[in-house]
Amino acid sequence: MSDKRVRVRFAPSPTGGLHLGGVRTALFNYLFAKKHNGDFILRVEDTDQSRYVEGAEQYIIDCLNWCGISPDESPVTQGNYGPYRQSERKSLYRQYAEKLVMDGHAYYAFDTTEELERNRKEVPNFQYGHAYRKSLRNSIALPQHEVDALLAAHTPHVIRLKVPEDQSVSFTDIIRGRVTFETNQVDDKVLLKADGMPTYHLAVVVDDYLMQISHAFRGEEWLPSAPVHLLLWDYLGWKADMPKWAHLPLILKPDGNGKLSKRDGARLGFPVYAMNWDGVDGFKEMGFLPEAFVNFLATLGWNDGTGQEVFSLEELIQKFSLERISKAGARFDFEKAKWYNAEWIKKQTAERLKEKVKTVLADKGIDIKSDAYLLTIIDLIKDRCVLLTDFYQQAGYFFEKPKEYDLNSVKPKWTDDKTDFFNAFKALLIGTELTAVDMEAKFKALAEEKELKTGDVMLPFRIMLVGGKFGPHVFDIAALLGKDETINRIEKALITFAN
Repeated sequence: MSDKRVRVRFAPSPTGGLHLGGVRTALFNYLFAKKHNGDFILRVEDTDQSRYVEGAEQYIIDCLNWCGISPDESPVTQGNYGPYRQSERKSLYRQYAEKLVMDGHAYYAFDTTEELERNRKEVPNFQYGHAYRKSLRNSIALPQHEVDALLAAHTPHVIRLKVPEDQSVSFTDIIRGRVTFETNQVDDKVLLKADGMPTYHLAVVVDDYLMQISHAFRGEEWLPSAPVHLLLWDYLGWKADMPKWAHLPLILKPDGNGKLSKRDGARLGFPVYAMNWDGVDGFKEMGFLPEAFVNFLATLGWNDGTGQEVFSLEELIQKFSLERISKAGARFDFEKAKWYNAEWIKKQTAERLKEKVKTVLADKGIDIKSDAYLLTIIDLIKDRCVLLTDFYQQAGYFFEKPKEYDLNSVKPKWTDDKTDFFNAFKALLIGTELTAVDMEAKFKALAEEKELKTGDVMLPFRIMLVGGKFGPHVFDIAALLGKDETINRIEKALITFAN
């Protein structure tokens, strides 16, 4: 680490939902910043106003807050390096674009959209660069007096980077090592658009410099842009201040073939967003704890080298290192994500789960009248829940009678002897309030007296109480329901089972 204060940024575009790959990029930035007592900055890159989506910026902020990785500086939490929306920094960029023109590293291009389209149709693999720039309408090809006249007439134009011929540009990626590019493969990117808005290429370099960003972590899909940014850092005279870069591995489809997309989620039935976006449920709505989601994301492409899998956010901060990030893409595994969630549900106290479980049950119309009762139930069933939404199936029957029964597991083997058994057991319960242990002892003794196998009546008893073959120890359920409710459910089920 250098002596320069660690300042990292997550810089999404507010153009839609925040894909989990974006959340992972934010997470890795956050972990690195916190490990080195630095600053984590959210910068909203909204220069492409044609793709701006209302509500997307707030959604990004909400996602980061839900994950517990809120930025130190953002459009909401102002710092000393604002504004934190690029659209509000518009006036900053032209001076740097014009300086590049004056220094011979950029030029004005007056080509219309129609002219460029015609070139793309007529010239195979057309690229606006050294091979064609002198035959196009720009300040390199046109006489100076014509350029001056076009500018004086406010003719629409862009400013393009003048990429040099026959050169190599290199940088050291923290994850990938030395990376080299040939400039002949790079086109003259637009830096400033006709409306005065910068493109990503200019804005990201200017903003990283002005915000004193020390490290820039982004997905590997941005690697092809690296030579443009390297040239800009050099041409603007800021090369010594360039952040250290790390290009993160892709999150791959479950089969490993290609980058994970939202279409994969729709096709295979898993979320690709942290939270609901445009009617599509995210990990939050599907029943994930934020701790589990963050834990899962952190291990997509990173490990601490020890085999440990379950990490708190504090442990991740302590153990995180860029050197442990893999170069290879990480396969998305939804079953593994659910495993993490089950582990985190087990780790929570009933008190910490209480409000979340209340919400799940309230969504199903269940009103919780006693917190103490709910806390007892949560402790009894939490180890059986993979998702928070599972608490309805695993706890709902404590608050309402089964709406239906798993009759296929009962009816084929139902006999009059079993009806007699449950009528007798019901009679044993009347006038007493038994513990789970006492109830189990009386149940087994009665089965022996009636010459029935305990297992043959235990399953029907469970189905009478909960409706199916699930739930904790059946006598714990009965004891919590209480004598009167247990008798009531036996009576109701006997009518159904006997018919």
